[in-house]
Amino acid sequence: MDVEIIPALPEHESILANMLELYAHDFSEFKDLKLGADGRFGYKDLPLYWNDPDRYPFLIKSDGHLAGFALVRRGSEISGDHDVWDVTEFFIVRGSRRLGVGIKAAQWIWGSFGGKWEVRVIDRNQKAMGFWQRAIDDYLGEAIEPIAFEKNREGWHVFSFECIQAD
Repeated sequence: MDVEIIPALPEHESILANMLELYAHDFSEFKDLKLGADGRFGYKDLPLYWNDPDRYPFLIKSDGHLAGFALVRRGSEISGDHDVWDVTEFFIVRGSRRLGVGIKAAQWIWGSFGGKWEVRVIDRNQKAMGFWQRAIDDYLGEAIEPIAFEKNREGWHVFSFECIQAD
């Protein structure tokens, strides 16, 4: 399976917005997300990914077809540490899950941005917890334990690790 990670350009914004709707629909199982009057969940921060130099949008393709996206930013959502890389949002369409697409994409992204990383997972999303545990442990070559924390009265776990940027 060929996995390709492409930096999303401004002309890809509508593609990302469409996939963010699928992501929000899936995520609404775990968070109280409401549809807007237009029948969309929306993602108000999406334009920032082309205006803020600390944000990076990516499209993920598998065998030449769109398979998901990743939104990455510099700056910790937890500590505020500006030097931490954060996987803000990550999504693989259902038909491409459990095929290694997500793991390959995540590991490519970590290798592209060396330094400290955080990956946050809401406790109620146990499938995501397992995915991130496998992806990170495989990438690092050792098991790490996520740290529990609470945000907005919800339980979360954060994986914190450091990686070296690939050449």
